[in-house]
Amino acid sequence: MLDITFGPFPALNAESPIAVALLCNGTEGFQAEQFAALDAASAGALKRAVALKGFKGEAGQTLSLLAPSESVSVIVLVGCGAKDGSALNAVAAENAGGDAAKALGEFEKAVIVAAGSVEAFAASAALGARLNRYDFDLYRTQDATPRTKLASVLVAVSDTSVAEASWAACDAVSRGVILTRNLVSEPPNILYPETFTARIEELRDLGLEVEVLDEAAMKELGFGALLGVAQGSSQRPRTVIVRHNGGVEGAAPLAFIGKGVTFDSGGISIKPAAGMDEMKTDMGGAATVIGLMSALARRNAPVNAVGVVGLVENMLSGDAQRPGDIVKSYSGKTIEVLNTDAEGRLVLADVLAYARERFAPKLMIDLATLTGAIVVSLGAEHAGLFSNSDELAAGLTTAGNKVDEKVWRMPMGEAYDRQIRSDIADMKNIGGRPGSAILAAQFLQRFVGDTPWAHLDIAGTAWKTTASSIAPKGATGFGVRLLDNFVQTHENNA
Repeated sequence: MLDITFGPFPALNAESPIAVALLCNGTEGFQAEQFAALDAASAGALKRAVALKGFKGEAGQTLSLLAPSESVSVIVLVGCGAKDGSALNAVAAENAGGDAAKALGEFEKAVIVAAGSVEAFAASAALGARLNRYDFDLYRTQDATPRTKLASVLVAVSDTSVAEASWAACDAVSRGVILTRNLVSEPPNILYPETFTARIEELRDLGLEVEVLDEAAMKELGFGALLGVAQGSSQRPRTVIVRHNGGVEGAAPLAFIGKGVTFDSGGISIKPAAGMDEMKTDMGGAATVIGLMSALARRNAPVNAVGVVGLVENMLSGDAQRPGDIVKSYSGKTIEVLNTDAEGRLVLADVLAYARERFAPKLMIDLATLTGAIVVSLGAEHAGLFSNSDELAAGLTTAGNKVDEKVWRMPMGEAYDRQIRSDIADMKNIGGRPGSAILAAQFLQRFVGDTPWAHLDIAGTAWKTTASSIAPKGATGFGVRLLDNFVQTHENNA
């Protein structure tokens, strides 16, 4: 994990040359005293390069000058200014910090300068730098060369106390995102319900309360839908409850529910071989919930929150659930299972109903890599948002926009709900391909009662095949930052 410190811009010294990136909010960066110092060190080469390349300090622009002097190994200018002249914001600073860290990746230590208006967003730039340099390299042995040499960054600011105060929360959130990315990246022979549970139990060290429901406890409670998914695997299921009690004593908590299918073969309704390896990521919703809970604990969030994750493996065997089976859920409602690859909604059905009854939460938000249909609808740019509450949906949309983890609200309604009616049970777990992401949400809504609820289908956003300014390709940790920002609007009241 990239080490971050804040301090003044170091003196240029030929005995200790530095690798440095200057964040430029438009042409304002050219007036910074650090720009003048770097230009002088390069004997004017920096200004000449700016003119030659037409660098204007706009978001997405970078300019590099390698070995310009004995005291500077490399100078990188990184733009974060908007073309329309709008004010700098945290997302632009995060992206610039990430771009700077990427450009400085060949050096073990570096300096990122946050001067002028950028200094107010120094912590955001540091967050972007840390998230960009994430690398899951636990299993590379033949080629031990890391994706990045960069181990530490000094963020140069004039007022370290302000930056450090802002960094405390960013540091907590970054660690939550990295935890989520690590969990999603683990192979399924390493991360399965038992070992996932052990990882969660380690979070007791942060002050979180952790409770585990094993298979016997779930049978006694009547988790027939979740256990039906798990019955084909030799890896036994768990439901794990994580509590953060930081708000008013006795106040209803915010509840976050995660789908944790540690590997999804599809069961008897088996998936195609191509791409099945990525089904290790089908626990992305649970991973996000755990990353969020760790972030809330690390920053001592003044809120009551509970995270509940259902952990199962969906496999084939002589004991596997069959298409045509009928299971009885925790709520007492019966479900006709027509497709064993529509398993995540079965896991969530029991966990949602249990969380609602046991904790009487102020609201419930579930996250799941639930449907391929949402990827067809929204690609990798937005998560699908479904909700029975306009207020909750609006709050999540606003939070997503603030941190650039965008959601798009999808329709729901009685016409969709009719499509999951069963002739021989209370409902069926699929209702046909048209609108299937919506039908999955309609299924979940049947288990939340009148509690304000939102469902985030993160199938397209939890794992990406292309890199961004703040994430390499692979696990993104999507949802941790969104929900942490959302929680901030409820702090001191829950």
